[in-house]
Amino acid sequence: MAIISATSSVGDPNGGALTREQLDQRTLYRRAVEAVIWGMPAVNYDRMLQSFIAAGGGANQIAYWSSLLDGLNQTLTPNPDTVYVNPFFDTREVGPMVLEIPPAGAGSITGSIDDCWQNALEDVGPAGTDKGAGGKYLILPPDYDGSVPDGYIPVRSDTYQGFAILRSNVKSGSDADVAAAVAYGKAVGFYPLSAGPEARDSRYVDLSGVLYDATIQYDRRFFQSLARMVEHEPWLLRDKALIDPLRSLGIRKGSPFQPNDAAGALLDAAALEARAWLDAHYEDVFDPPFYPGGHWALPAVAEVVEGMPNFFADPNAYPVDGRGVTYSMAYFSAKHLGAGQFYLMTTRDREGRPLDGGAAYRLHVPANAPVRLYWSATAYDRETHALIRDVARASRASNSPEIQANPDGSVDVWFAPDPPPGKEGNWTPTRRDRGFEVLFRIYGPEKPFFDKQWILPDIEKVQ
Repeated sequence: MAIISATSSVGDPNGGALTREQLDQRTLYRRAVEAVIWGMPAVNYDRMLQSFIAAGGGANQIAYWSSLLDGLNQTLTPNPDTVYVNPFFDTREVGPMVLEIPPAGAGSITGSIDDCWQNALEDVGPAGTDKGAGGKYLILPPDYDGSVPDGYIPVRSDTYQGFAILRSNVKSGSDADVAAAVAYGKAVGFYPLSAGPEARDSRYVDLSGVLYDATIQYDRRFFQSLARMVEHEPWLLRDKALIDPLRSLGIRKGSPFQPNDAAGALLDAAALEARAWLDAHYEDVFDPPFYPGGHWALPAVAEVVEGMPNFFADPNAYPVDGRGVTYSMAYFSAKHLGAGQFYLMTTRDREGRPLDGGAAYRLHVPANAPVRLYWSATAYDRETHALIRDVARASRASNSPEIQANPDGSVDVWFAPDPPPGKEGNWTPTRRDRGFEVLFRIYGPEKPFFDKQWILPDIEKVQ
């Protein structure tokens, strides 16, 4: 790898011409910052996989939660009002993997299969290719040249690794309905095609009650994760310009990533600067807002929303910056966003002020929300973009058992460190020492939502 001297500085303190060593230092530092922004989706994926491995799981197994999520799940903006079933695939050694989705009826799945860059390969369930009839999706390796057996839905991936985000929808948050959604979710099959149709041995690992920390690590560990991905995966044509810059940072195929102390210190500093840049540009992705003059927005720029499902087919667009921002605060992409789910996010109240965990806020959800399944409003830690730690719950949804509607059918959701009197069932707790952000989810959105015939008001500060 390139050797970075601990004694060199990034500038000339005497104002003279920069030396070669100083120029190299500056170049390496800037390359490291850009590598964080570019590599965010893959590292985001690897953080989830490594956390699964640490919890006793592994590739070609299924992580699931036998209860609704709480603060122990530290992924980026997860949904605490559904049951998660997350298969992780790696076809490099075992070949094609079968993902068997059960027919909708006793339950339903909303979800998608993504590669390790989180490009959507296919949607599944009622809003996916099987249209709720169920089916056997066959995930193919990038170098696969065999035939596809009859009865399978082929899904070709440009990467060996990837995952499926499957949400087993709950009728309500009651214990019985959650248990039913878990049982339906565990009807998902996941096994190598080579095992044969009789060997449907799917290994499930329950992560309920387990700390599952997949938040982004902004230090040299980010580059260790990136090096794992570079070593394991083929270079995609769109990214080959990164081969040489990453090699100068010590990341190259066939060589161990072993930065010395000085290199590690440079990478630590670059990762922190990249984090600051991503956060400084975070709210850029909220422009334009979903409702003119408001603060709700889909937290991704249009080029990212359009590019992720089609693998950036536009030859004149590759929105690496916008992609980096989005995957610093979320994971997963859908092949057809808006078919099964849609998202609106805000970090500010009606007056444009950042949401403060020590204040009290009200979100008024008008009656007759245009959804087939449910809506939910979830509070996340503004700094980590994960569920707020050490609070009783993270969200309220239209199917929450304790939620109270107003006489006209509308619902008021409260965000505050303490419950408003008589409104405990509609309360989502915050922490006084943490800023927060809110993601409003629509599962099964209908046309009036996109036509903006139904409008979600901004969050209002009440005290």
